Amino acid sequence: MVTLAPGRSVLHRQFTGDQLVFLRTGRVVAHDERGLVLWVPHGGPMALTMTEDGRGLRDMPFREWVTHPRRLVSRTWWGPNILMLAPPGAAHSVWWFWDARGRHVAWYINLEEPGVLWDDGAAAGLDNTDQDLDVWVWPDRSWQWKDEDEMAERLEHPEHYWVEDEAAVWAEGRRMIALAEAGEYPFDGSWVDFRPDPAWVMPDALPPGWDRNRAR
Repeated sequence: MVTLAPGRSVLHRQFTGDQLVFLRTGRVVAHDERGLVLWVPHGGPMALTMTEDGRGLRDMPFREWVTHPRRLVSRTWWGPNILMLAPPGAAHSVWWFWDARGRHVAWYINLEEPGVLWDDGAAAGLDNTDQDLDVWVWPDRSWQWKDEDEMAERLEHPEHYWVEDEAAVWAEGRRMIALAEAGEYPFDGSWVDFRPDPAWVMPDALPPGWDRNRAR
């Protein structure tokens, strides 16, 4: 069983099948029986799949996306700071978001295949497949589905789409919504006051082994 120490640099990698399509770099905050908690800061090294003319998956209809040659491109993470909880064996992760003043503004339920942890010494990672459908949860425990339109569009192309059990994805989302409405962990106030260790400095580039085969 892989156990990662606080402060360890970790690659959060997403795949379609065995093809690496997206990764971000984070630091381990905690790792115990409740799962792996990662800090993914703005500006960390990452890679994402783009077409040769520089467009991403959301820049065109899915039917067009699957016809274009694509490649992984190195970038730095342009989005906000994220705290991410990946429970062991779960078909979701939960992310915390804050505003510029450090106030907790939302949780995000990312529906995904259960992740697999790996550690080869030089690098460590969490590998999974994103399942597109997500849920925003606000501090008052109200909620909103996200990206259901993208999922519906892509389901029309089963020969290319990576979600095999649509009903299971919706069911996991509804299960997590019920936890949020009840204020159960992790929607009970845990981690909302989190601040990263100021000594943590993100690497300038992805480490050797970032493109290793998917862990199963």
